[in-house]
Amino acid sequence: MNRVLVLRHHLEDSPGLVGEAFEARGYEIDVVKMGESSGAPSLEGYNVLVILGSTFAVYELERETAWFRQELALIAEADARRLPVLGICFGAQALCLSFEGTVRRARDEEVGWFDIDVVADVELSTGPWLEFHFDECLLPDVAEVWATTQRAVQAFAIGPHVGVQFHPEVDDTQLKEWLASDDIDVRDFGLDVEALVEQTARETPAARVRAQELVDLFLRRVG
Repeated sequence: MNRVLVLRHHLEDSPGLVGEAFEARGYEIDVVKMGESSGAPSLEGYNVLVILGSTFAVYELERETAWFRQELALIAEADARRLPVLGICFGAQALCLSFEGTVRRARDEEVGWFDIDVVADVELSTGPWLEFHFDECLLPDVAEVWATTQRAVQAFAIGPHVGVQFHPEVDDTQLKEWLASDDIDVRDFGLDVEALVEQTARETPAARVRAQELVDLFLRRVG
């Protein structure tokens, strides 16, 4: 059986809708938490590596040196093995950094549901997709841009690897868990939390379909 290794950075994170899509396509999923007290997992026996989001920024090395350098080393090992990586939000930023791109604080945050502008011939839905980020990727020359908004690159590919700035994995249940535990209060950005949760509940059925389409696109890229 094909196997997916999922790296998460917080206990409330899960592969969610993306995990459902992989499982529906016959993949077995293992979820491992990366953090100060964890060592790097082995990639042996896996067909795909998925890296989820984080409240950290990839440039905050003084806060995460103990584990983030291990994560970057895993990405390098995955690339050497031709093991495809699907990076989500922080995971996409880690991919960007791994291939000598730059990640920096964005001029404006994106929190909520946003449509994206997809490059011609890329079979990616325009959304809306759930966004929850405060940083942006300046991609390396080897990257192919797949989608953008006015604020940030939203999807890209580097070899067999794919990064998405949005959160295709999140449904309303996971969002509620985020908002209950997150040290960032989205109300500070003028957002109505209850309205965001209600909108996410309405979007979840369609978001589930879009997550499946994204996984199919990723698997076609892997070839």
